[in-house]
Amino acid sequence: MLSITPGRRIWLCLEPTDMRRSFDGLSAMVRNHLGENPTSGHWFVFINRCRTQIKLLAFEGDGYWVWSKRLEQGQFHTTGQGDKRRLEWTELKLILEGIDLRSIRRFKRYHQPISEVVAV
Repeated sequence: MLSITPGRRIWLCLEPTDMRRSFDGLSAMVRNHLGENPTSGHWFVFINRCRTQIKLLAFEGDGYWVWSKRLEQGQFHTTGQGDKRRLEWTELKLILEGIDLRSIRRFKRYHQPISEVVAV
């Protein structure tokens, strides 16, 4: 079961990804294409061109892990423009459950700002 801690971000790569990529290929894509640090502890989500496979790359303290899912029927539905899109945990769950994010109506909610620790 996937669970996420507060302060961790989830990034969705909007460019179709070759699902033959694994740890090194996906981390290189995070670094070069998304402009992010793959060892930051954030989650990076990739979907193939047919939208039938999804991979999630994360770095947990001492190494990478990759979670993968392949659909037998249907497709993953996402929205967004550009190279990447930040997802909320609930949005990732909706994508995994096959719900189109464009059909979701959002209501205003309060979000407490996450304080970023800056090393001096």
